[in-house]
Amino acid sequence: MASTEAGSTERPAPIGPVDSSKTPRYAGFTTFARLPRLDQLPDGEKADVAVLGAPFDSGVSYRPGARFAPSAVREASKLLRPYHPGLDFSPFQAVQVADAGDISINPFHLEEAMSQIEAHAEELVRAGSKLVTIGGDHTIALPLLRTMARAHGPVALLHFDAHLDTWDTYFGAPYTHGTPFRRAFEEGILDSSAVSHVGTRGPLYSKQDLTDDKRMGFGIVTSADVMRQGVDAVTQALRERVGSRPLYVSIDIDVLDPAHAPGTGTPEAGGMTSRELLEILRGLSGMNLIGADVVEVAPAYDHAEITSVAASHVTYDLVTLLAMQGR
Repeated sequence: MASTEAGSTERPAPIGPVDSSKTPRYAGFTTFARLPRLDQLPDGEKADVAVLGAPFDSGVSYRPGARFAPSAVREASKLLRPYHPGLDFSPFQAVQVADAGDISINPFHLEEAMSQIEAHAEELVRAGSKLVTIGGDHTIALPLLRTMARAHGPVALLHFDAHLDTWDTYFGAPYTHGTPFRRAFEEGILDSSAVSHVGTRGPLYSKQDLTDDKRMGFGIVTSADVMRQGVDAVTQALRERVGSRPLYVSIDIDVLDPAHAPGTGTPEAGGMTSRELLEILRGLSGMNLIGADVVEVAPAYDHAEITSVAASHVTYDLVTLLAMQGR
């Protein structure tokens, strides 16, 4: 830490990404956006924003493979650049952003895996980092929300997904990628006056799914609503619903149409475009965002990195929104 004349301390300038004018983007070690690893920061320095990998997919109900997403998204992020023109902000210059690596997660014991995710997230949050977590399947949202609620109380939630993920059980199992938000509601870690799904579509098991979802307080903005109402109107409605509450954003990449995200576990036709999703996220600027996740990228089903590239840009926008709060 550098000393000022008054005797106070001043943090050193953030360590930014690898300079692509000196090391080509396709060379060198792979971290998100070529950022420094957390363990490369000077002693005593924290990451204001940490990008964390949660390679876990034991909660999936259809296609597996999301355990390979963190590495795939990092690889696809090499072309990201340090200035965000859409938000007129340079996140890596404003605050320290670092890649926190992957959590070591037990792939054979789901409850233990969730405990490991929760404990690792808790350690980073206690150290002062805001997290953007790359899954992994959507099961990981529950332990992350538990961590956020301990720090902030019940949180508002914007859940971008083709599916509700408020089902009760699959094959009698209460913890799966289709149940995290019902469990979160039951545990009292969501502010049920400020929770919304965005981008839902496709068939359901029955109309009761919608009845149960409404009982938990969720509002629904379907992908057709986004198309008909437009990004600006949808964003304004979401801002009004959440207000100044602490907000967690959870993004299942299958919120995008399979044309924009083929590499996912449960694809549904009729989804949002990557442009619509990114513009809605940018419209959340200035809100009390406390953390986020991007989940369900399944690289084995991807083509030409379409899904991984989309996920890397979504992650970058979330990192930028969090960095803007720390300037």
